[in-house]
Amino acid sequence: MTAQASESLPLLPLDEANPTPLYLQLQQSIEEAVRKGAIKADDALPGERDLAKQLGISRVTVRKAITGLVKKGVLVQRWGSGTFIAPQIRLEQPLSRLSSFTDDMSARGLPSSAVLLSRSVGQAAPNELMALGLSPGDLVSRVNRLRLADGIPMAIEHAVIPNRFLPDPSLVKQSLYAALHEQGVVPSRALQRLHAVLLTEEQASLLHVPPQSPALYIERRSFTTAGEPVEFTSSYYRGDAYDFVAELTISQPDRTQSDDA
Repeated sequence: MTAQASESLPLLPLDEANPTPLYLQLQQSIEEAVRKGAIKADDALPGERDLAKQLGISRVTVRKAITGLVKKGVLVQRWGSGTFIAPQIRLEQPLSRLSSFTDDMSARGLPSSAVLLSRSVGQAAPNELMALGLSPGDLVSRVNRLRLADGIPMAIEHAVIPNRFLPDPSLVKQSLYAALHEQGVVPSRALQRLHAVLLTEEQASLLHVPPQSPALYIERRSFTTAGEPVEFTSSYYRGDAYDFVAELTISQPDRTQSDDA
């Protein structure tokens, strides 16, 4: 007996005469559909009940298949939203290196792109004045973009640069740092602050994830070798596609002092 393929998912038929357990067949069918691009990152799976009915198998079998694929990273379950195809890109981002999104993706062999959300020149807001060490009335260039890796939305980036370093925000094409380099400005160090957040409905829509999905919010201030603040960027990275890694060194005890000192 052969179970029928799902009407909403392009899955291979499941064969009960096959010695391979049905839950493994379902896993293989979903993985094959992902490999062929028939179903893509962030596509939703039908509910367990619907998928079981469509395939003519038990919900227990469907649940076992889904649990296995979640463990393998093929699927991701989002509380209150359902089960989705996980991004096929999982990035490990070191926190100890100052580099642009474009350079990061290039180092991984991934094509990067950006969708311009807005750009403008205006007076610095109070938080921008503090972050960039500016005086009231000073102008800044703002560039807000959606960053993509291999066509998959990965981060929302809001960059603010003192106008004297970037007089025209339209100079930013692909890489902000490349545009700054063309202006003779070279960021050499940065301070970053990060914490977990939940995405708003608008942010989630841009990143193709459900509202209230977890994300990592990062504020970065970059400085020139002379110590001048040159960039204040706040970014929202989707939590299901990024791992941020920091390498730590363990301080060794001072052997020159005795235990009695």
